[in-house]
Amino acid sequence: MLDELALLTTLKEESPQSFKVRAYENAKQALEGDGRNPADLSATDLTKIKGIGKATAAKIRQFVDTGTVDKLEELRERFPPSVVELSRIPGMGPKTLRLVRDELDVHDVDALKEAIANEQLRTLPGMGATSEAKMAKAIERLGLSGKDRRTPIADALPLALRLVEDLRSLDGVVEATHCGSLRRFSETIGDIDITVAAVDDGAAAAVMDVVRSHREAVDIVVSGETKTSFLTKTGLQVDVRVVAPDQFGAATMYFTGSKAHNIALRQRAIDRGALLNEYGLFALDENGDAGEVIASETETSIYEALDMAYVVPPMREATGEVEAAADGDLPELVELSHIRGDLHYHTDRSGDGRSSLADMVAEAAGKGYEYLAITDHGEDLAINGSTAEEMLEHREAIRALQPEYPDMTILYGCELNIGPKGGLDYDADFRALFDYTVASVHSSFDASAKDQTKRLVAAIADPTVNSIGHLTGRYIGRRPGIEIETDIVLEALHHFDVALEVNGALQRLDAASSVVRRAVDRGVKLVINTDSHHTSELGRMEYGVLTAQRGWAPRDLVVNTWEREAFLAWAGHRR
Repeated sequence: MLDELALLTTLKEESPQSFKVRAYENAKQALEGDGRNPADLSATDLTKIKGIGKATAAKIRQFVDTGTVDKLEELRERFPPSVVELSRIPGMGPKTLRLVRDELDVHDVDALKEAIANEQLRTLPGMGATSEAKMAKAIERLGLSGKDRRTPIADALPLALRLVEDLRSLDGVVEATHCGSLRRFSETIGDIDITVAAVDDGAAAAVMDVVRSHREAVDIVVSGETKTSFLTKTGLQVDVRVVAPDQFGAATMYFTGSKAHNIALRQRAIDRGALLNEYGLFALDENGDAGEVIASETETSIYEALDMAYVVPPMREATGEVEAAADGDLPELVELSHIRGDLHYHTDRSGDGRSSLADMVAEAAGKGYEYLAITDHGEDLAINGSTAEEMLEHREAIRALQPEYPDMTILYGCELNIGPKGGLDYDADFRALFDYTVASVHSSFDASAKDQTKRLVAAIADPTVNSIGHLTGRYIGRRPGIEIETDIVLEALHHFDVALEVNGALQRLDAASSVVRRAVDRGVKLVINTDSHHTSELGRMEYGVLTAQRGWAPRDLVVNTWEREAFLAWAGHRR
């Protein structure tokens, strides 16, 4: 709610730095830092938290008590989802958005595409043919063209997880999970599928009642005894189905897909004289119809009955996993339990960091990590970076903490900024003082693929660089990221023995799983990181692991699954 208020107020005030916008952002950070459930706090209690004023506290209480906020509804009416979608296109800042709405009557992406085609944008102040071309390209790369619009996973997954949690808490519900492309961890999804196992008709009815009355539902599309579908305010469709507990595995497998993976499994069942559908795997009777149930309760039992190894959901895309599972050739995939450290990790030493060094280190230690790299921003990143002197002070603070954590090696590191020509922060001798570095692109996104490739290769070749962070700098559905010649970059990573990051931030998931698959085929080392800026963000590691699994990443290629001695030897060898 606070995120949406900040976004819509930015559009109204035409500035992300306005007092009201900052108030909502500060309140969100204050709640994260406080850690208590806001629902348990009165308005007075909320105002005692530094960063939350009376007006914002009142909105939080109204949201908790009623599920809505008057100010938010007012802003939603002024800036509907189609307009918000426009605001996410690079180059469409709040002032430009107002101009295209007022002067050109453009209120959605389709109307903007038409205005670009008719060369109308160039008639506005500050716009020209180049602006039109860039915007048209951004629309295409963000997947905003065409009828089948996709929702970024960062928008869909939190909604799905909240709904699943609500349903699991109901009496008579044995299990619930999201399915579909979201469970396969696609970076964008068409709709949300949720499957629920309920013990009887009464429990199923309770599930349907909760779904129909859910605060996210603005329009009920289908309303039945075992299936209900609704639309959210953004037009995203959510389908919830109830099945018997003994059918849950089959239903979950079927609705997870992909379609091509399911077809391959059904054919494998037919080859064995069986029938596979959303209710289970059945032996055929003498009439060729479904007879005795062979397996249905769990996905694992169905794969076993089909003489296959279990295929994790992110791999179910019919890209060779069915054959590999049947032949016993699936890789030993990286799993969350294999991770021994986080190597892209910020504190409030970075301008965009929101938790102290002590708190961030304590949180990592609580995860049982064996090593941790503190990688605050270098000096070249405006506002967020630190000078050499500040970094040396930071190093002393890190070293002072080390004795408190004998079971975890804390590395003094840095997130280096890769300049337009591949230059890095500080001089080479100073960079060599860091124990570990991640180098990332944060600016100059419009250069050609050839120039961006040269830029990355120059950074990769630098002996003080251990890894390349969020490869393209994209924000899924919001910023396309740089265009590169991927094979050349992967070859450079392999040649110079530099790791490719799989960034677990939901809005990034960068490198993309398709690039991870190509990196794995080439033998490029990987590192899965959270890029955390607050103690609440360490859960991103799971998302990075799922993206790596989608790219078929084996455990032994992921450097932060290695034992401490092996990892430290690799991290220091280029220096």
